[in-house]
Amino acid sequence: MAAACSMVVLIGEIWQIPDVAVPALCTMAVWQKDRTTNLLAGVAINLLIVAILALLFVMIHLTLDHPLGLVVAIMLLSFAFFFLGSASKLKPVAYLLGLIVVFALIVADQAPIGELATRALLYADLFILVPGAVMIICGPLMCPSPATLLTREIAARLRLCANLLEQPDSYQLDYARATLRAGAGGMLKLLKMARLEKVLKKDQLAQLEQAAYSSVAALALAHAALRNAEQQPPDHAFSQTLRDMAEIFSHNGYPQDMPDLSAPEQAPALAQLALVLHTFTNPVEPEPQNVGAPEHKSGFFVPDAFTNPEHVRFAVKGTAAVLISYFTFTILNWPGIHTCIITCFIVALPTVGEMTTKLRLRISGALVGGSIGIASIIFVMPHLYNIAAFLLLIFVVSLFASWIKNGDERIAYAGFQIGLAFFLSDLKGYGPTTDMTTARDRIIGILLGNFITYAVFTSFWPTSAYAPIAQRCRTLLDVLKKQALATSPGGHTRLAATVQEDLSSTERALELAQAEPPHMRARMPLLPTYALLTRQAAIMAEDGLLPSRQKAVQQHIQDMEQALT
Repeated sequence: MAAACSMVVLIGEIWQIPDVAVPALCTMAVWQKDRTTNLLAGVAINLLIVAILALLFVMIHLTLDHPLGLVVAIMLLSFAFFFLGSASKLKPVAYLLGLIVVFALIVADQAPIGELATRALLYADLFILVPGAVMIICGPLMCPSPATLLTREIAARLRLCANLLEQPDSYQLDYARATLRAGAGGMLKLLKMARLEKVLKKDQLAQLEQAAYSSVAALALAHAALRNAEQQPPDHAFSQTLRDMAEIFSHNGYPQDMPDLSAPEQAPALAQLALVLHTFTNPVEPEPQNVGAPEHKSGFFVPDAFTNPEHVRFAVKGTAAVLISYFTFTILNWPGIHTCIITCFIVALPTVGEMTTKLRLRISGALVGGSIGIASIIFVMPHLYNIAAFLLLIFVVSLFASWIKNGDERIAYAGFQIGLAFFLSDLKGYGPTTDMTTARDRIIGILLGNFITYAVFTSFWPTSAYAPIAQRCRTLLDVLKKQALATSPGGHTRLAATVQEDLSSTERALELAQAEPPHMRARMPLLPTYALLTRQAAIMAEDGLLPSRQKAVQQHIQDMEQALT
Protein backbone atom coordinates (compact mmCIF):
# COMPACT_ATOMS: atom_id res chain seq x y z
CA MET A 1 0.00 0.00 0.00
CA ALA A 2 2.86 2.36 0.82
CA ALA A 3 4.55 1.55 -2.50
CA ALA A 4 1.31 2.23 -4.38
CA CYS A 5 0.80 5.58 -2.63
CA SER A 6 4.38 6.58 -3.44
CA MET A 7 3.91 5.58 -7.07
CA VAL A 8 0.75 7.68 -7.34
CA VAL A 9 2.61 10.68 -5.90
CA LEU A 10 5.42 10.12 -8.44
CA ILE A 11 2.93 10.07 -11.31
CA GLY A 12 1.31 13.20 -9.91
CA GLU A 13 4.70 14.93 -9.88
CA ILE A 14 5.41 13.90 -13.47
CA TRP A 15 2.00 14.97 -14.78
CA GLN A 16 1.83 18.02 -12.50
CA ILE A 17 -1.48 17.05 -10.92
CA PRO A 18 -2.57 19.66 -8.37
CA ASP A 19 -3.64 18.46 -4.92
CA VAL A 20 -1.88 15.15 -5.44
CA ALA A 21 -2.87 14.34 -1.86
CA VAL A 22 -6.35 13.39 -3.10
CA PRO A 23 -5.28 10.56 -5.47
CA ALA A 24 -2.81 9.36 -2.80
CA LEU A 25 -5.67 9.17 -0.30
CA CYS A 26 -7.83 7.35 -2.86
CA THR A 27 -5.09 4.76 -3.27
CA MET A 28 -4.82 4.18 0.48
CA ALA A 29 -8.59 3.86 0.71
CA VAL A 30 -9.18 1.34 -2.10
CA TRP A 31 -5.94 -0.69 -2.27
CA GLN A 32 -6.51 -4.43 -1.72
CA LYS A 33 -4.27 -7.18 -0.39
CA ASP A 34 -4.40 -9.65 -3.27
CA ARG A 35 -3.70 -9.13 -6.96
CA THR A 36 -7.08 -10.28 -8.31
CA THR A 37 -9.18 -8.03 -6.11
CA ASN A 38 -6.88 -5.13 -6.93
CA LEU A 39 -7.29 -5.75 -10.64
CA LEU A 40 -11.09 -5.96 -10.44
CA ALA A 41 -11.33 -2.89 -8.21
CA GLY A 42 -9.07 -0.89 -10.54
CA VAL A 43 -11.18 -1.80 -13.58
CA ALA A 44 -14.40 -0.92 -11.75
CA ILE A 45 -13.03 2.45 -10.65
CA ASN A 46 -11.88 3.33 -14.17
CA LEU A 47 -15.30 2.45 -15.53
CA LEU A 48 -17.01 4.56 -12.89
CA ILE A 49 -14.91 7.58 -13.81
CA VAL A 50 -16.72 7.84 -17.16
CA ALA A 51 -20.04 8.39 -15.41
CA ILE A 52 -18.39 10.71 -12.88
CA LEU A 53 -16.91 12.87 -15.65
CA ALA A 54 -20.25 13.17 -17.40
CA LEU A 55 -21.90 14.16 -14.12
CA LEU A 56 -19.19 16.71 -13.35
CA PHE A 57 -19.40 18.23 -16.81
CA VAL A 58 -23.14 18.80 -16.46
CA MET A 59 -22.85 20.11 -12.91
CA ILE A 60 -20.03 22.54 -13.69
CA HIS A 61 -21.96 23.84 -16.69
CA LEU A 62 -25.03 24.46 -14.49
CA THR A 63 -23.31 25.86 -11.41
CA LEU A 64 -20.37 27.92 -12.70
CA ASP A 65 -20.85 31.52 -11.50
CA HIS A 66 -24.16 30.52 -9.87
CA PRO A 67 -23.60 30.36 -6.07
CA LEU A 68 -27.14 29.21 -5.27
CA GLY A 69 -26.98 26.54 -7.95
CA LEU A 70 -23.66 25.34 -6.53
CA VAL A 71 -25.15 24.98 -3.05
CA VAL A 72 -28.12 23.03 -4.44
CA ALA A 73 -25.78 20.80 -6.47
CA ILE A 74 -23.57 20.10 -3.42
CA MET A 75 -26.66 19.26 -1.40
CA LEU A 76 -28.15 16.88 -3.99
CA LEU A 77 -24.86 15.17 -4.80
CA SER A 78 -23.93 14.72 -1.14
CA PHE A 79 -27.36 13.23 -0.40
CA ALA A 80 -27.09 10.85 -3.34
CA PHE A 81 -23.64 9.54 -2.47
CA PHE A 82 -24.37 9.21 1.25
CA PHE A 83 -27.56 7.31 0.40
CA LEU A 84 -25.65 5.01 -1.96
CA GLY A 85 -23.07 4.48 0.75
CA SER A 86 -25.75 3.37 3.19
CA ALA A 87 -28.20 1.49 0.95
CA SER A 88 -26.22 -0.04 -1.91
CA LYS A 89 -23.28 -2.27 -2.77
CA LEU A 90 -21.33 0.85 -3.73
CA LYS A 91 -20.61 1.44 -0.04
CA PRO A 92 -16.83 0.92 -0.18
CA VAL A 93 -16.35 3.64 -2.82
CA ALA A 94 -19.52 5.76 -2.65
CA TYR A 95 -18.06 8.17 -0.11
CA LEU A 96 -14.83 8.39 -2.10
CA LEU A 97 -16.69 9.24 -5.30
CA GLY A 98 -18.82 11.79 -3.47
CA LEU A 99 -15.70 13.39 -2.03
CA ILE A 100 -14.12 13.77 -5.47
CA VAL A 101 -17.25 15.08 -7.20
CA VAL A 102 -18.11 17.66 -4.54
CA PHE A 103 -14.46 18.71 -4.11
CA ALA A 104 -14.08 19.14 -7.89
CA LEU A 105 -17.23 21.30 -8.04
CA ILE A 106 -15.92 23.59 -5.30
CA VAL A 107 -12.48 23.88 -6.92
CA ALA A 108 -14.02 24.59 -10.34
CA ASP A 109 -16.21 27.31 -8.83
CA GLN A 110 -13.12 29.03 -7.42
CA ALA A 111 -11.48 29.06 -10.87
CA PRO A 112 -11.63 32.60 -12.33
CA ILE A 113 -12.03 31.58 -15.98
CA GLY A 114 -13.66 28.76 -17.91
CA GLU A 115 -10.37 27.26 -19.09
CA LEU A 116 -9.29 26.66 -15.50
CA ALA A 117 -12.66 25.09 -14.77
CA THR A 118 -12.06 22.70 -17.66
CA ARG A 119 -8.64 21.85 -16.25
CA ALA A 120 -10.24 21.21 -12.87
CA LEU A 121 -12.56 18.74 -14.57
CA LEU A 122 -9.62 16.94 -16.18
CA TYR A 123 -7.72 16.83 -12.92
CA ALA A 124 -10.75 15.32 -11.20
CA ASP A 125 -10.53 12.59 -13.83
CA LEU A 126 -6.88 11.97 -12.89
CA PHE A 127 -7.78 11.79 -9.18
CA ILE A 128 -9.45 8.45 -9.91
CA LEU A 129 -7.75 7.39 -13.14
CA VAL A 130 -4.22 7.35 -11.67
CA PRO A 131 -5.05 5.19 -8.60
CA GLY A 132 -7.11 2.87 -10.80
CA ALA A 133 -4.28 2.49 -13.31
CA VAL A 134 -1.77 1.78 -10.53
CA MET A 135 -4.09 -0.90 -9.15
CA ILE A 136 -4.45 -2.53 -12.57
CA ILE A 137 -0.79 -2.40 -13.63
CA CYS A 138 1.17 -2.57 -10.38
CA GLY A 139 -1.25 -4.51 -8.19
CA PRO A 140 -0.65 -7.86 -9.95
CA LEU A 141 3.12 -7.26 -9.77
CA MET A 142 3.32 -6.29 -6.09
CA CYS A 143 0.52 -8.28 -4.47
CA PRO A 144 0.45 -12.03 -3.84
CA SER A 145 -2.19 -14.30 -5.31
CA PRO A 146 -5.38 -14.87 -3.29
CA ALA A 147 -4.49 -18.56 -2.94
CA THR A 148 -1.15 -17.63 -1.36
CA LEU A 149 -2.84 -15.28 1.10
CA LEU A 150 -5.38 -17.99 1.90
CA THR A 151 -2.72 -20.58 2.69
CA ARG A 152 -0.94 -18.03 4.89
CA GLU A 153 -4.17 -17.39 6.80
CA ILE A 154 -4.65 -21.12 7.36
CA ALA A 155 -1.02 -21.53 8.46
CA ALA A 156 -1.39 -18.66 10.93
CA ARG A 157 -4.43 -20.32 12.51
CA LEU A 158 -2.61 -23.64 12.82
CA ARG A 159 0.30 -21.94 14.57
CA LEU A 160 -2.16 -20.25 16.92
CA CYS A 161 -3.62 -23.66 17.75
CA ALA A 162 -0.15 -24.91 18.62
CA ASN A 163 0.45 -21.87 20.83
CA LEU A 164 -2.83 -22.41 22.67
CA LEU A 165 -1.83 -25.99 23.50
CA GLU A 166 1.53 -24.83 24.89
CA GLN A 167 0.35 -22.51 27.69
CA PRO A 168 0.14 -19.20 25.83
CA ASP A 169 0.59 -15.74 27.28
CA SER A 170 -2.19 -13.15 27.49
CA TYR A 171 -1.25 -11.53 24.17
CA GLN A 172 -1.51 -14.84 22.31
CA LEU A 173 -4.86 -15.51 23.99
CA ASP A 174 -6.29 -12.16 22.88
CA TYR A 175 -4.93 -12.62 19.37
CA ALA A 176 -6.37 -16.13 19.17
CA ARG A 177 -9.83 -14.93 20.25
CA ALA A 178 -9.77 -12.10 17.71
CA THR A 179 -8.69 -14.50 14.95
CA LEU A 180 -11.34 -17.00 15.97
CA ARG A 181 -14.08 -14.37 15.81
CA ALA A 182 -13.08 -13.56 12.22
CA GLY A 183 -14.50 -16.94 11.19
CA ALA A 184 -13.92 -18.02 7.61
CA GLY A 185 -15.48 -15.03 5.82
CA GLY A 186 -12.21 -13.39 4.79
CA MET A 187 -10.71 -16.70 3.71
CA LEU A 188 -13.76 -17.55 1.60
CA LYS A 189 -13.49 -14.20 -0.19
CA LEU A 190 -9.89 -15.05 -1.07
CA LEU A 191 -11.07 -18.47 -2.26
CA LYS A 192 -13.62 -16.79 -4.52
CA MET A 193 -10.88 -14.65 -6.05
CA ALA A 194 -8.70 -17.75 -6.47
CA ARG A 195 -11.52 -19.38 -8.44
CA LEU A 196 -11.67 -16.37 -10.75
CA GLU A 197 -7.95 -16.69 -11.53
CA LYS A 198 -8.46 -20.19 -13.01
CA VAL A 199 -4.95 -21.14 -11.87
CA LEU A 200 -5.74 -23.91 -9.39
CA LYS A 201 -7.54 -27.13 -10.26
CA LYS A 202 -11.01 -27.87 -8.99
CA ASP A 203 -9.83 -30.47 -6.45
CA GLN A 204 -7.20 -28.05 -5.09
CA LEU A 205 -9.85 -25.39 -4.57
CA ALA A 206 -12.07 -27.92 -2.80
CA GLN A 207 -9.18 -28.83 -0.49
CA LEU A 208 -8.51 -25.18 0.28
CA GLU A 209 -12.17 -24.55 1.05
CA GLN A 210 -12.30 -27.44 3.49
CA ALA A 211 -9.00 -26.35 5.04
CA ALA A 212 -10.43 -22.86 5.63
CA TYR A 213 -13.40 -24.28 7.54
CA SER A 214 -11.24 -26.84 9.36
CA SER A 215 -8.80 -24.16 10.54
CA VAL A 216 -11.62 -22.30 12.31
CA ALA A 217 -12.91 -25.51 13.93
CA ALA A 218 -9.38 -26.48 14.99
CA LEU A 219 -8.81 -23.08 16.60
CA ALA A 220 -12.12 -23.31 18.48
CA LEU A 221 -11.24 -26.80 19.74
CA ALA A 222 -7.75 -25.72 20.80
CA HIS A 223 -9.29 -22.84 22.75
CA ALA A 224 -11.80 -25.24 24.33
CA ALA A 225 -8.95 -27.56 25.35
CA LEU A 226 -7.16 -24.63 26.99
CA ARG A 227 -10.34 -23.51 28.75
CA ASN A 228 -10.94 -27.04 30.08
CA ALA A 229 -7.26 -27.45 31.09
CA GLU A 230 -6.78 -30.44 28.81
CA GLN A 231 -3.13 -31.45 28.49
CA GLN A 232 -1.68 -32.87 25.29
CA PRO A 233 0.58 -35.96 25.47
CA PRO A 234 4.11 -35.46 26.87
CA ASP A 235 5.65 -35.79 23.40
CA HIS A 236 3.72 -32.68 22.25
CA ALA A 237 2.45 -34.60 19.25
CA PHE A 238 -0.50 -32.22 18.74
CA SER A 239 1.47 -28.98 18.67
CA GLN A 240 4.22 -30.52 16.53
CA THR A 241 1.69 -31.82 14.01
CA LEU A 242 0.02 -28.41 13.89
CA ARG A 243 3.34 -26.68 13.21
CA ASP A 244 4.25 -29.23 10.54
CA MET A 245 0.94 -28.62 8.78
CA ALA A 246 1.42 -24.86 9.06
CA GLU A 247 4.83 -25.19 7.42
CA ILE A 248 3.31 -27.12 4.51
CA PHE A 249 0.61 -24.47 4.00
CA SER A 250 3.23 -21.72 4.22
CA HIS A 251 4.85 -23.19 1.11
CA ASN A 252 1.52 -23.38 -0.78
CA GLY A 253 1.15 -27.10 -0.07
CA TYR A 254 -1.87 -29.17 0.91
CA PRO A 255 -1.20 -31.63 3.77
CA GLN A 256 -2.98 -34.93 3.27
CA ASP A 257 -3.20 -38.25 5.13
CA MET A 258 -2.17 -36.69 8.43
CA PRO A 259 -1.51 -39.15 11.28
CA ASP A 260 -4.39 -40.04 13.56
CA LEU A 261 -3.30 -38.56 16.88
CA SER A 262 -4.17 -40.19 20.19
CA ALA A 263 -5.75 -37.90 22.75
CA PRO A 264 -5.48 -38.52 26.50
CA GLU A 265 -8.50 -39.81 28.39
CA GLN A 266 -10.99 -37.20 29.58
CA ALA A 267 -9.86 -34.80 26.85
CA PRO A 268 -12.86 -34.54 24.48
CA ALA A 269 -11.64 -31.31 22.82
CA LEU A 270 -8.28 -32.85 21.94
CA ALA A 271 -9.98 -36.02 20.69
CA GLN A 272 -12.18 -33.97 18.36
CA LEU A 273 -9.18 -31.87 17.31
CA ALA A 274 -7.37 -35.08 16.32
CA LEU A 275 -10.30 -36.00 14.08
CA VAL A 276 -10.36 -32.54 12.46
CA LEU A 277 -6.62 -32.65 11.76
CA HIS A 278 -6.83 -36.16 10.28
CA THR A 279 -9.37 -34.98 7.67
CA PHE A 280 -8.18 -31.37 7.49
CA THR A 281 -8.19 -31.02 3.68
CA ASN A 282 -10.59 -33.82 2.78
CA PRO A 283 -13.62 -32.21 1.09
CA VAL A 284 -16.90 -33.32 2.65
CA GLU A 285 -20.44 -32.41 1.73
CA PRO A 286 -22.44 -30.60 4.42
CA GLU A 287 -25.66 -32.10 5.64
CA PRO A 288 -28.67 -31.51 3.37
CA GLN A 289 -30.64 -29.75 6.09
CA ASN A 290 -27.79 -27.29 6.52
CA VAL A 291 -27.38 -26.54 2.84
CA GLY A 292 -30.85 -25.17 2.26
CA ALA A 293 -32.18 -23.63 -0.91
CA PRO A 294 -29.85 -21.64 -3.14
CA GLU A 295 -29.53 -18.08 -1.92
CA HIS A 296 -31.30 -15.45 -3.95
CA LYS A 297 -28.81 -13.09 -5.50
CA SER A 298 -29.23 -9.62 -4.11
CA GLY A 299 -29.43 -6.60 -6.36
CA PHE A 300 -27.50 -3.37 -6.35
CA PHE A 301 -29.52 -1.96 -3.42
CA VAL A 302 -29.96 -3.62 -0.03
CA PRO A 303 -33.43 -5.18 0.51
CA ASP A 304 -34.71 -2.34 2.74
CA ALA A 305 -33.10 0.50 0.77
CA PHE A 306 -36.40 2.28 0.06
CA THR A 307 -38.40 1.17 3.11
CA ASN A 308 -35.98 1.74 5.99
CA PRO A 309 -35.93 5.46 6.91
CA GLU A 310 -32.46 5.10 8.45
CA HIS A 311 -30.85 5.25 5.01
CA VAL A 312 -32.51 8.58 4.21
CA ARG A 313 -31.71 9.95 7.65
CA PHE A 314 -28.07 8.97 7.27
CA ALA A 315 -27.94 10.75 3.91
CA VAL A 316 -29.59 13.86 5.35
CA LYS A 317 -27.14 14.00 8.26
CA GLY A 318 -24.15 13.54 5.96
CA THR A 319 -25.44 16.26 3.64
CA ALA A 320 -25.98 18.61 6.58
CA ALA A 321 -22.39 18.08 7.75
CA VAL A 322 -21.04 18.83 4.26
CA LEU A 323 -23.15 21.99 3.88
CA ILE A 324 -22.17 23.28 7.33
CA SER A 325 -18.51 22.73 6.47
CA TYR A 326 -18.90 24.46 3.10
CA PHE A 327 -20.67 27.48 4.60
CA THR A 328 -18.09 27.67 7.39
CA PHE A 329 -15.01 28.01 5.21
CA THR A 330 -16.90 30.16 2.67
CA ILE A 331 -18.23 32.66 5.21
CA LEU A 332 -14.85 32.82 6.96
CA ASN A 333 -13.18 33.25 3.55
CA TRP A 334 -10.67 30.65 4.69
CA PRO A 335 -10.18 28.29 1.72
CA GLY A 336 -7.26 26.56 3.45
CA ILE A 337 -9.65 24.63 5.70
CA HIS A 338 -11.53 23.08 2.77
CA THR A 339 -10.30 19.71 4.11
CA CYS A 340 -13.29 19.82 6.47
CA ILE A 341 -15.47 18.80 3.48
CA ILE A 342 -13.16 15.92 2.58
CA THR A 343 -13.28 14.79 6.21
CA CYS A 344 -17.10 14.73 6.30
CA PHE A 345 -17.21 12.08 3.58
CA ILE A 346 -14.51 9.99 5.22
CA VAL A 347 -15.67 9.91 8.84
CA ALA A 348 -19.48 9.54 8.52
CA LEU A 349 -20.72 6.47 10.42
CA PRO A 350 -24.28 5.19 10.95
CA THR A 351 -24.57 4.80 14.76
CA VAL A 352 -23.72 6.94 17.75
CA GLY A 353 -21.66 4.09 19.19
CA GLU A 354 -19.43 3.99 16.12
CA MET A 355 -19.10 7.78 16.05
CA THR A 356 -18.13 7.81 19.74
CA THR A 357 -15.65 4.94 19.65
CA LYS A 358 -13.92 6.21 16.53
CA LEU A 359 -13.82 9.90 17.46
CA ARG A 360 -10.75 9.26 19.61
CA LEU A 361 -9.08 7.43 16.73
CA ARG A 362 -9.91 10.28 14.35
CA ILE A 363 -8.54 13.01 16.57
CA SER A 364 -5.42 11.10 17.62
CA GLY A 365 -4.74 9.97 14.04
CA ALA A 366 -5.18 13.50 12.69
CA LEU A 367 -2.89 14.95 15.36
CA VAL A 368 -0.21 12.28 14.80
CA GLY A 369 -0.35 12.63 11.02
CA GLY A 370 -0.38 16.41 11.23
CA SER A 371 2.54 16.41 13.66
CA ILE A 372 4.54 14.18 11.33
CA GLY A 373 3.66 16.48 8.42
CA ILE A 374 4.73 19.66 10.24
CA ALA A 375 7.88 18.02 11.59
CA SER A 376 8.84 16.87 8.09
CA ILE A 377 8.32 20.40 6.74
CA ILE A 378 10.61 21.83 9.42
CA PHE A 379 13.32 19.19 9.65
CA VAL A 380 13.20 17.09 6.48
CA MET A 381 11.99 19.16 3.52
CA PRO A 382 14.93 21.64 3.62
CA HIS A 383 17.33 18.72 3.10
CA LEU A 384 15.50 17.08 0.16
CA TYR A 385 17.16 17.89 -3.15
CA ASN A 386 15.55 15.37 -5.55
CA ILE A 387 12.36 13.45 -6.17
CA ALA A 388 13.82 10.16 -4.88
CA ALA A 389 14.38 11.58 -1.39
CA PHE A 390 10.90 13.08 -1.35
CA LEU A 391 9.34 9.76 -2.41
CA LEU A 392 11.28 8.00 0.33
CA LEU A 393 9.67 10.33 2.87
CA ILE A 394 6.23 9.58 1.38
CA PHE A 395 6.92 5.85 1.48
CA VAL A 396 8.10 5.79 5.11
CA VAL A 397 5.11 7.72 6.47
CA SER A 398 2.69 5.82 4.23
CA LEU A 399 4.17 2.56 5.51
CA PHE A 400 3.52 3.61 9.10
CA ALA A 401 -0.05 4.70 8.34
CA SER A 402 -0.77 1.58 6.24
CA TRP A 403 0.58 -0.71 8.95
CA ILE A 404 -1.90 0.71 11.44
CA LYS A 405 -4.71 0.77 8.87
CA ASN A 406 -4.29 -2.97 8.23
CA GLY A 407 -4.34 -3.82 11.92
CA ASP A 408 -7.23 -4.62 14.22
CA GLU A 409 -10.46 -2.83 13.37
CA ARG A 410 -10.36 -1.05 16.72
CA ILE A 411 -7.28 0.93 15.68
CA ALA A 412 -7.35 0.70 11.87
CA TYR A 413 -9.32 3.92 11.59
CA ALA A 414 -6.43 5.89 13.11
CA GLY A 415 -4.10 4.66 10.35
CA PHE A 416 -6.15 6.23 7.60
CA GLN A 417 -6.46 9.46 9.58
CA ILE A 418 -2.66 9.57 9.88
CA GLY A 419 -2.33 9.21 6.12
CA LEU A 420 -5.09 11.78 5.56
CA ALA A 421 -3.46 14.43 7.76
CA PHE A 422 0.06 13.81 6.43
CA PHE A 423 -0.87 13.87 2.73
CA LEU A 424 -3.02 16.96 3.08
CA SER A 425 -0.30 18.73 5.10
CA ASP A 426 2.74 17.98 2.95
CA LEU A 427 1.28 17.78 -0.57
CA LYS A 428 0.00 21.00 -2.10
CA GLY A 429 -0.26 22.20 -5.67
CA TYR A 430 2.07 20.12 -7.82
CA GLY A 431 4.07 18.43 -5.09
CA PRO A 432 5.70 19.01 -1.71
CA THR A 433 5.12 22.17 0.25
CA THR A 434 7.28 24.09 2.69
CA ASP A 435 4.46 26.41 3.72
CA MET A 436 3.59 25.95 7.39
CA THR A 437 0.34 27.84 6.88
CA THR A 438 -0.91 25.12 4.53
CA ALA A 439 -0.24 22.38 7.07
CA ARG A 440 -1.85 24.40 9.87
CA ASP A 441 -4.99 25.23 7.87
CA ARG A 442 -5.50 21.71 6.59
CA ILE A 443 -5.11 20.14 10.03
CA ILE A 444 -7.60 22.65 11.41
CA GLY A 445 -9.94 21.70 8.56
CA ILE A 446 -9.63 18.00 9.40
CA LEU A 447 -10.37 18.58 13.09
CA LEU A 448 -13.25 20.92 12.22
CA GLY A 449 -14.76 18.35 9.85
CA ASN A 450 -14.47 15.68 12.54
CA PHE A 451 -16.30 17.77 15.13
CA ILE A 452 -19.00 18.96 12.70
CA THR A 453 -19.74 15.41 11.57
CA TYR A 454 -19.78 14.11 15.14
CA ALA A 455 -22.08 16.91 16.30
CA VAL A 456 -24.55 16.43 13.43
CA PHE A 457 -24.71 12.63 13.62
CA THR A 458 -25.13 12.54 17.41
CA SER A 459 -27.63 15.41 17.63
CA PHE A 460 -30.14 14.68 14.85
CA TRP A 461 -31.88 11.30 14.59
CA PRO A 462 -29.17 9.61 16.69
CA THR A 463 -29.15 5.95 15.69
CA SER A 464 -28.28 3.58 18.52
CA ALA A 465 -26.31 0.37 18.08
CA TYR A 466 -28.66 -1.22 20.64
CA ALA A 467 -31.61 -1.83 18.32
CA PRO A 468 -30.19 -4.68 16.17
CA ILE A 469 -28.67 -6.61 19.10
CA ALA A 470 -31.85 -8.62 19.79
CA GLN A 471 -32.07 -9.89 16.21
CA ARG A 472 -28.38 -10.70 16.16
CA CYS A 473 -28.77 -12.73 19.34
CA ARG A 474 -31.66 -14.68 17.79
CA THR A 475 -29.62 -15.36 14.66
CA LEU A 476 -26.69 -16.49 16.79
CA LEU A 477 -28.86 -18.92 18.76
CA ASP A 478 -30.37 -20.32 15.56
CA VAL A 479 -26.93 -21.09 14.15
CA LEU A 480 -25.83 -22.57 17.48
CA LYS A 481 -28.86 -24.85 17.40
CA LYS A 482 -27.99 -26.02 13.87
CA GLN A 483 -24.42 -26.69 14.95
CA ALA A 484 -25.56 -28.76 17.94
CA LEU A 485 -27.89 -30.82 15.73
CA ALA A 486 -25.30 -31.45 13.01
CA THR A 487 -24.07 -35.04 12.76
CA SER A 488 -21.53 -34.94 9.91
CA PRO A 489 -18.00 -33.51 10.15
CA GLY A 490 -18.77 -31.20 7.22
CA GLY A 491 -21.73 -29.70 9.02
CA HIS A 492 -19.70 -29.13 12.17
CA THR A 493 -16.78 -27.38 10.53
CA ARG A 494 -18.88 -25.15 8.27
CA LEU A 495 -21.27 -24.07 11.00
CA ALA A 496 -18.39 -23.45 13.41
CA ALA A 497 -17.16 -20.64 11.16
CA THR A 498 -20.67 -19.16 10.81
CA VAL A 499 -21.19 -19.22 14.58
CA GLN A 500 -17.94 -17.33 15.18
CA GLU A 501 -18.82 -14.63 12.63
CA ASP A 502 -22.29 -14.14 14.15
CA LEU A 503 -20.73 -14.08 17.60
CA SER A 504 -18.26 -11.41 16.48
CA SER A 505 -20.99 -9.15 15.07
CA THR A 506 -23.03 -9.50 18.28
CA GLU A 507 -20.06 -8.74 20.52
CA ARG A 508 -19.15 -5.74 18.38
CA ALA A 509 -22.72 -4.39 18.58
CA LEU A 510 -22.57 -4.73 22.38
CA GLU A 511 -19.27 -2.82 22.50
CA LEU A 512 -20.73 -0.01 20.42
CA ALA A 513 -23.91 0.17 22.51
CA GLN A 514 -21.91 0.31 25.75
CA ALA A 515 -19.85 3.18 24.32
CA GLU A 516 -22.88 5.39 23.76
CA PRO A 517 -23.68 8.33 26.09
CA PRO A 518 -25.32 7.60 29.50
CA HIS A 519 -28.69 9.06 28.48
CA MET A 520 -28.87 6.57 25.59
CA ARG A 521 -27.68 3.63 27.69
CA ALA A 522 -30.51 4.39 30.13
CA ARG A 523 -32.90 3.16 27.42
CA MET A 524 -31.11 -0.20 27.10
CA PRO A 525 -32.73 -2.36 29.83
CA LEU A 526 -31.69 -5.71 28.30
CA LEU A 527 -28.04 -4.84 27.69
CA PRO A 528 -26.78 -6.95 30.65
CA THR A 529 -28.94 -9.87 29.46
CA TYR A 530 -27.53 -9.67 25.94
CA ALA A 531 -23.98 -9.49 27.30
CA LEU A 532 -24.55 -12.60 29.46
CA LEU A 533 -26.10 -14.50 26.54
CA THR A 534 -23.17 -13.61 24.32
CA ARG A 535 -20.64 -14.86 26.87
CA GLN A 536 -22.57 -18.11 27.22
CA ALA A 537 -22.85 -18.43 23.43
CA ALA A 538 -19.06 -18.15 23.12
CA ILE A 539 -18.71 -21.23 25.34
CA MET A 540 -21.52 -23.09 23.55
CA ALA A 541 -19.88 -22.39 20.18
CA GLU A 542 -16.88 -24.46 21.29
CA ASP A 543 -18.73 -27.13 23.29
CA GLY A 544 -21.12 -27.66 20.37
CA LEU A 545 -18.22 -29.16 18.44
CA LEU A 546 -17.86 -31.94 21.03
CA PRO A 547 -20.19 -34.91 20.41
CA SER A 548 -20.23 -35.82 24.11
CA ARG A 549 -21.64 -32.43 25.07
CA GLN A 550 -24.12 -31.77 22.27
CA LYS A 551 -27.20 -32.77 24.29
CA ALA A 552 -26.20 -30.48 27.15
CA VAL A 553 -25.56 -27.71 24.64
CA GLN A 554 -29.02 -28.19 23.10
CA GLN A 555 -30.65 -27.87 26.51
CA HIS A 556 -28.58 -24.80 27.33
CA ILE A 557 -29.57 -23.18 24.03
CA GLN A 558 -33.26 -23.70 24.87
CA ASP A 559 -32.71 -21.97 28.21
CA MET A 560 -30.94 -19.10 26.43
CA GLU A 561 -33.84 -18.74 23.99
CA GLN A 562 -36.30 -18.51 26.88
CA ALA A 563 -34.14 -15.89 28.56
CA LEU A 564 -33.99 -13.90 25.35
CA THR A 565 -37.78 -14.05 24.98
